[in-house]
Amino acid sequence: GQQVAELTYLEQNYSPEQMKAFLEGHPLFTDLLVNKQQTAFSIQITFWPNPDLAALNQQLLEISKIQLQRPLTEEEENQYDIIKSQAAVIENQMTQTRADEIAQIDDIRSSVEDVANTYVGGAYVVGKHLIDIIKGDLVIFGALIAGMIVVLLALIFRRLKWVVLPLLACACSVLISVGLFGGLGLKTTVISANFVALQLILTLALMLHLITCYREIARANPELSQASRVRDMLDEKLIPCLNAAITTSIGFAALMATDIQPVKDFGLMMLLAMLISMLIGLVMFPAILVQLKAKREPAEYAFITMLLDKIREFTLNWPKLIVVLLLLLTIGLGFGITRLSVENSFINYFNKDTQIYKELSFIDQEFGGSTPLDIIIELDPQYRNQDLIISAVNINQLALSHAVVEAFDASGSVTSLLNFTRLGMQLNDNKPLTEYELDAVIELIDENVTKQLIGAYIDTDTYQVKIASRVKDSTEGLIRSQFLANLKQDLATAGLEESDYQLTNLFVLYQDILSRLFDSQINSLAIVYLVILVVLLAVFRSIKIAIIALIPNIIISLMLLGLIGWLGITLDLMTITITSIAMGIAVDDTIHLISASLDKQNDVQFRYAFSHTGLAILVTSIIIAAGFSMFGLSNFLPSVNFGLLTAFAMLCAMVVDILLLPILLRPIVAK
Repeated sequence: GQQVAELTYLEQNYSPEQMKAFLEGHPLFTDLLVNKQQTAFSIQITFWPNPDLAALNQQLLEISKIQLQRPLTEEEENQYDIIKSQAAVIENQMTQTRADEIAQIDDIRSSVEDVANTYVGGAYVVGKHLIDIIKGDLVIFGALIAGMIVVLLALIFRRLKWVVLPLLACACSVLISVGLFGGLGLKTTVISANFVALQLILTLALMLHLITCYREIARANPELSQASRVRDMLDEKLIPCLNAAITTSIGFAALMATDIQPVKDFGLMMLLAMLISMLIGLVMFPAILVQLKAKREPAEYAFITMLLDKIREFTLNWPKLIVVLLLLLTIGLGFGITRLSVENSFINYFNKDTQIYKELSFIDQEFGGSTPLDIIIELDPQYRNQDLIISAVNINQLALSHAVVEAFDASGSVTSLLNFTRLGMQLNDNKPLTEYELDAVIELIDENVTKQLIGAYIDTDTYQVKIASRVKDSTEGLIRSQFLANLKQDLATAGLEESDYQLTNLFVLYQDILSRLFDSQINSLAIVYLVILVVLLAVFRSIKIAIIALIPNIIISLMLLGLIGWLGITLDLMTITITSIAMGIAVDDTIHLISASLDKQNDVQFRYAFSHTGLAILVTSIIIAAGFSMFGLSNFLPSVNFGLLTAFAMLCAMVVDILLLPILLRPIVAK
């Protein structure tokens, strides 16, 4: 206490020159408390852990260890759920406490903005910024999408009920889903944050198919009662809607095949959301609609019907040209798949004018990197001396490994027990400390200091040492997978086998998640297509029609993944789910168009089917694409990519379905 206080800068009254000399190249402080140029200094704030939460997490860890060896008993599963619920309560309280503390830090920072540029970093701060951005996106862009939907529905249908009923259905679907997810304990993450927008797709697409069908029936048979109109609508659309729901579910079920829990939860959430949307659309909407009076429905805009007629005539008059053009476009875009990459920089997720980008960038460039990477080394026990903390042989091995990590251009701050030996050299006229001198110095240090500093780099019980490094995320040309491969190769050169060490922390975790997700999604596409083909075969009971229905899904997936590759968009936890979403979108419209066409056995009836189903596809695609394009204004780049790619998938599905399906179906329906 008092002795330590006497060693502070204020008590010793060091001159600026003395402080500069003392801090320059300091083995412990450089890149941690002061940058190399001594132009920036930092204050490290450590939050007190919650002992109750730590105890609960330890219990959860012990049960998880048991689960790795054998299936849990019913009693153990119940105990796990109870402990998890108790931990969740404390975590929620701590989240609010941390938010309040960070707000207090921001107030302090604001008070000195006139005299210094200040930046705040750390996991809690980044997490808070991320949550704030996502919440803001949900509110702002949710409102923009809702506004866009209202305007387009009003312009296209020109009836108040066709604006109110779809919005009511969408609102009910989302509210019920949110309540259900809360009851099931499914947490919204960065990956699943856009489930609201996706459920709008599911609900709105269903509603527009039903509304378009109802309006066609009302115009064709104005004498029918309201009950008859609703009944005829369900007779025509009930089965196609159910079939579309089944096949769309397969796309989301593909997400549940991954080992990554948030992605698996997202797949489950979307499956439940689909079920709710179907119940709202096929039960609640007809129940409300049948209560309304049967009124005359205005004709569609002449230019829309004329456009659909021209498209239909063009597709049937120039089938070979369309097939060739679509084939060339698919091949051209499809080659972009070879350029797909999961190389992601967390810093580049945010626009450069956002506060979080400025904070992360400053820390990355001035304080030795922003992404932690730890190397845990198992020291050779045969060289262990029970009287010493670490032997000379093992300290040499640590020195070689430490030098390997430091040698990379992307390596920023690198700290280990070696830093203490370097500090000891400075205190010993730059003479190396022997293993006994090092041990003596450590023994003389205050016990609390030893635990907090040295204890973070060596575990005397397991005889492991840690090299804590931070990777400079903004390093030009950094390929993270190659970085890890080169690191392993260089560690082998330094005398370490892969069994002798473990790479861990956020850098490794994030790269592993992305590579696992990429492999599981890309490699499972063929299996998903096969399952969809089986379902389509059961739906249409014809292998020819099932293959026709599958073709648009394959084309859209190839185009979408290829576009991502050509644009150089790196796959992340959000954009990599686009393929499953695109498959669901494509198969939905495809089934509706095929189902309507198969009931028509001549060109006149086929034209009718194409007109009203094509109109629903056209309206749905335009409204949803326009709404999702609003995400292009977000400050969170994964949301930008997600929104724009979803809009592209909608428009792509519309073009492929409207242009290609009439050509493929014509020989069948004209028989």
